[in-house]
Amino acid sequence: MIPSPTALLIVDVQLGMFESPLIPPMNRGDELLATISGLIIRAREAGVPVIYVQHCGAKGHPLEEGTRPWALHPKIGPQKQDTIVRKRFCDSFHQTDLHELLQSKSITKLVVAGIQSEFCVDTACRRAFSLGYEVILVKDGHSTWDTDVLKATQIVTHHNLTLSSSFVKVAMSDSLFQRQDLKVAATQ
Repeated sequence: MIPSPTALLIVDVQLGMFESPLIPPMNRGDELLATISGLIIRAREAGVPVIYVQHCGAKGHPLEEGTRPWALHPKIGPQKQDTIVRKRFCDSFHQTDLHELLQSKSITKLVVAGIQSEFCVDTACRRAFSLGYEVILVKDGHSTWDTDVLKATQIVTHHNLTLSSSFVKVAMSDSLFQRQDLKVAATQ
C-alpha cells in the first residue's frame, strides 16, 4: 500500500481538559471525545498516521508535565504505531519536531481536531497552512469553553468560518476517512 500523504493531528486532548478542578467543564466534551475517537478509528483503518500533540505545562499549570491531568485522554489514547509530539507553546510546530516528522513521512495534508478552538487548534491550522500543508479542520472535532464575551458554540462557529475563509477546508467528521477516501489516498 502506498503511504498516505495525510495525517490526523489531535491537539491537546488531555485528561486535565476534562476533569481538572482548575478548568470548568468543556462545551460538549463527551461528544468531542466520541467524535475524535471515531476519526481515529477510521484513520487507522485507512492507514492514515495519527499524531497526538500533548501540551507540557509548567509547574502549577492545569496540564503540568508528568501529572495525571497532563496525560492524553484514555478514551482517545495512542497506540504503539501512533506518534506523540510534546509542545510548550500554543503553536504545535514551535520548538517541536512536528514539521520534520511530517516531512519524513511525506505528509502534505493534515486533518486537525482537538482543543482549544481559539488557541492551539487555530494556531496549528494557521501555522500548518503557512508551512505549505493542505489543512482540513474537523468542523465538529474541536471545542472550547464559554468566555465572558462569547459562548463556546459561538467561538467554534466563528473559527470554522474564519479559518475556512483563507487557511483551511472544513469538513464534518463523518465525511472523513470513508471508503472513497481510501481509494483516493492509495492512489495519491
